[in-house]
Amino acid sequence: MSDLPGSGWRRRVLVAASAALAGLLLVSPATAGAPTPTPAGSDTREHLDLGRLAGEAASVVEVLLADSGELDRLVATGVDLDHHVSRTASGIVVHAVVTPNEVATLRAGGYRLGDVLFTPADSARRIAEREATIAAHTAENEALRETQSRRGAQAPADVKIIRADYYTSGTDQVLSVEAKWAQGQTATDVLTVTRDSGPGTPMGSGGTQTIARFVDAGVYLYHRGASTVTARPNYIQITSPSGDVAVAKVNQWLPIPRENPEGPGYQKDFVSSYLTPTELYDRIHQLAEQYPRLAEIVELPYKTNGYRRKAQAVLGSANPSRVAVDSKAWGHEGGNDITVEFADPGAADQTLSVQVTGNAIRVSLGTDASGAVTSTAAEVVAALNATAGSLVVAYTYRGDTGAGVVAPAASTPLTDGLSAPASVSRDPHPVYAIRIGKDRSTRKLGVLAYAQEHAREWVPPLVTIETAERLLRNYGHDRKTRDLLDNLDIWIAPSINPDGGHYSFYDFNSQRKNMTNHCPQTGSADALGRNSWGVDNNRNYTEYSLFDGYSGASSSCTSGTYAGPGELSEPENRNLDWLASRPNIKFSMNLHSSGNYFMWSPGAYATPGRISAPRPTLGEESFFWGASSRILTSIKRHRNMAVTPARTGPISDVLYSAAGNSGDMLWYRYGIYAWNFEVGTSFQPEWAEAHDETMEFANGLVELMRVARDFDTDRRRPESGLSVTRSATPGMVDVRFEVSEPAAVFYTLDGRKPTYSSTLYGSAGIREGGETLTVRYGTRIHWFSVDAAGNVENNYRPDGRGKNYRKGVAIPPRR
Repeated sequence: MSDLPGSGWRRRVLVAASAALAGLLLVSPATAGAPTPTPAGSDTREHLDLGRLAGEAASVVEVLLADSGELDRLVATGVDLDHHVSRTASGIVVHAVVTPNEVATLRAGGYRLGDVLFTPADSARRIAEREATIAAHTAENEALRETQSRRGAQAPADVKIIRADYYTSGTDQVLSVEAKWAQGQTATDVLTVTRDSGPGTPMGSGGTQTIARFVDAGVYLYHRGASTVTARPNYIQITSPSGDVAVAKVNQWLPIPRENPEGPGYQKDFVSSYLTPTELYDRIHQLAEQYPRLAEIVELPYKTNGYRRKAQAVLGSANPSRVAVDSKAWGHEGGNDITVEFADPGAADQTLSVQVTGNAIRVSLGTDASGAVTSTAAEVVAALNATAGSLVVAYTYRGDTGAGVVAPAASTPLTDGLSAPASVSRDPHPVYAIRIGKDRSTRKLGVLAYAQEHAREWVPPLVTIETAERLLRNYGHDRKTRDLLDNLDIWIAPSINPDGGHYSFYDFNSQRKNMTNHCPQTGSADALGRNSWGVDNNRNYTEYSLFDGYSGASSSCTSGTYAGPGELSEPENRNLDWLASRPNIKFSMNLHSSGNYFMWSPGAYATPGRISAPRPTLGEESFFWGASSRILTSIKRHRNMAVTPARTGPISDVLYSAAGNSGDMLWYRYGIYAWNFEVGTSFQPEWAEAHDETMEFANGLVELMRVARDFDTDRRRPESGLSVTRSATPGMVDVRFEVSEPAAVFYTLDGRKPTYSSTLYGSAGIREGGETLTVRYGTRIHWFSVDAAGNVENNYRPDGRGKNYRKGVAIPPRR
């Protein structure tokens, strides 16, 4: 892990947490992810044989689920899910990217499907719109209120309000509430939120709303929900089913400050259509040529497999009689010129034979005394490999013994099935990044942005291009932009997965993965499986992966979340690992779509038990939230679109487990503060919507640069204090630490000096603030705080030799 200033304490915390986690998992890496038999009595739906047939197009369809358990089973099938997960009191709605065959399989497995949200015709319209656009645009254009006055020595309320956020989004006013109920793990009640209608108004004047349990992997996390309101509430109140009451003040989520970070004359709006990976790379090359003193192109060390495939055909219709044939040459290098014919010789007692004339292969089938064809698929396969083995490889269909008699077939051309124009290279593809900055060296703090791990996500790459354009074109006249480029080392990789990206544009718009076929001949390696191949590049990284026993990825080569044959098996992933290993990179943004989420680590957990990857410390979590608020406010500035509080936070808290994702690798392996956008609400929206999404999320990406710059110049030392209140236990008091900014607090209770080895103040729970320490009345507490940039309170030396640490006594103030 790279050394962040003041990160020594952070490494110790993560190592300890990882060791404890390893003791809990009891998963053997050698067997993690291997197929296991279906346990007796288990739900067979997670063992559905999902597969896309050749020529099938995919649509985005709602899947209606009863609860989180059913969601876990759906994820385990390997179905290709969009990032949309909506939880309501009546169930969960997710979006699946499925073909007609997969729809039929899901229905047969007992899943309920809802509306069709996006069809292949929609994608065709996006392509037509893009082409028309290109033709038309040739130029570049108040604090927490106590409920019952602590009620002396009475027990605290069994319901705790975690968050109460008011925000505007578009023309809507919304109140989002999250609360934790002590009985939430077993009781299924919804909680009712009562609100006022502003300062000085009575409770209840603003109406009520309900919030539902959020249960993930069988573990209750909290209640949550949002509702539109007609006026901003000042306070809310929740009365639990047991009669306990909690009250909290409502906070403003993402208020827009008057000061605009974009100075006079600030230039933006540089994209006018969707861009293929080839066009993305051309665009950054042009920028680097135009601004050679500020930018350069870096070819990443690993070429992809390439936008290329072997030419293939499957002859026959019944599985025992089918013969699959693949060219040995790539399709564009001669494989597409090969034909295969299965001929009935029209005579009795003929022997099976194969003739090769140039690229034409003719199989003369064997017959019996009556002239009927007798050659089986296995026999034809053997004959083809023996005689035409220099041109093709033949095999029976998906592991079948091939005992069925083949049917005659007319001359059939093999094809790689690829339709991109010749301008799209079929060779192993270089992957490019543009490096931006006046001093492009490791002396400057580094920021990384990368997009299109998932091929079908067409808007995120545009965000990277728009951001690069803004940085370079505003340098000469905008002081704040100049400060960024003079002091940061910025890496932008617009397309991590160019092969899949090209395939999505020209062949199969729903392509999620890369194009590499890891399926065996006994599986789905034949031509009929070509739209199911590939590795999910955002499941192939090194930390908390499928191979470590974590959930949210698949070992099936046709699954939408296929993790590959091993960690970093794919060149696309090794390229990102290379980028992340730059020693000066401390911040990153992974751009995806869709769902309007904003997330960070942990991104994965193991089941059963929902054993999470180590959570950030309270100080780190506070830094993530604070920086996120800045970035999301900049996004909102464009058209008042708010990423909601419920969709902001760690990946596994607000979405689902995603084993082996890139954000976790960057955070846990390299110590990079790593975020993940989920842009918009669909993969390929109409251009007017795509344009707005590009503009608003480019605002956010530029703001990440400002967050990084402020971090680099942060010399302000945090300040902290104690909050002491009466405890429910006689002779004890409750203590919490309060800090002036996101910071870690190390403390002792035995009179010793605090050091980085002292106890680290922790979180009260998921999405909650600091824990409450219950200690004896009069306990002497020694502590210090240190912020994310490494600034230590009072300039204290926490090596045991300093003296100016904070001191306090656990005595509550008099009333």
